Amino acid sequence: MAHYELPTPVTEAQIRQLRINDTVTLQTTLFGIRDATQIHMFDHGRKTRFDLNGHAVIHTAPNVQQVEKSAEYPAGYKPICIGTTTSDRMERFTRQLMTDYGVRMIIGKGGMRDGSLSAFRDLGGIYLAIVGGTAALETTWVEQIEDVDMDDLNPESLWKFRIRNFGPLLVAMDSHGGSLYDVLRESMAGKRAKALASLGVKA
Repeated sequence: MAHYELPTPVTEAQIRQLRINDTVTLQTTLFGIRDATQIHMFDHGRKTRFDLNGHAVIHTAPNVQQVEKSAEYPAGYKPICIGTTTSDRMERFTRQLMTDYGVRMIIGKGGMRDGSLSAFRDLGGIYLAIVGGTAALETTWVEQIEDVDMDDLNPESLWKFRIRNFGPLLVAMDSHGGSLYDVLRESMAGKRAKALASLGVKA
């Protein structure tokens, strides 16, 4: 296990160095994305003006306050609570997000499935897990909402956050086919079988 400080954007080579159980702290830029954002991007063919190549996206629909645009709030939004949502329902978008936009890192809760793991392996990506219930802490890692696109979908807009010390985050799925979720499932299956056997119950 190792810890990595990664200013974004990152290269494929940097991502290929990471393995499950490593931790990562991100710096500079992070993009917020969610279900509606990706449905519009990939099902309805909408394009974003943002360059996502080499960047990380976080599954979020943040709670924000609309304010007058200023140097402090260039997008006209003040971050109130930047929480992370469950990733599983966005599974089908992973490969396109990587092939069409060059995204390298996805941050979320609960993990993703085999399709995403395959995309990470083929294209050089990772899934970074964040603990549920930490939205208040996450918000302190966001210095500013720099910009926003597709804002007719608010709060599921495409958000550009300026971040500082965003993490540590756990590498839960890597570009080598490793998945902590698979490890956990196998471990729990073994423990379940032993527990049932001790009770004289056939699995």
